[in-house]
Amino acid sequence: MAMLTFDTYATPSSSGFRRNSAERTGLHRLFAAAVVSGNFRETLLRKPEEALANGYLGQAFVLSDHESSVIKSIRAENLTDFAQKVNHALNSV
Repeated sequence: MAMLTFDTYATPSSSGFRRNSAERTGLHRLFAAAVVSGNFRETLLRKPEEALANGYLGQAFVLSDHESSVIKSIRAENLTDFAQKVNHALNSV
């Protein structure tokens, strides 16, 4: 059985991200879980409040209040659309 880990790595400042990798860990974990788990992905797309409340594999997502609010407010048909909407909402602040 393969073990999924949520390791994050620092990225060069030229990547365009405004926050350092430690501050993005919660979002990275959220999207990693959505990519690898169809059940989690469907919950995130249909019931984002439930997805955030339940976490993934027994671990909660550490998100800012603004990130949580954005995640809970977005409705999308697929993960690509969801990610684009999250990105737009977080970068328009």
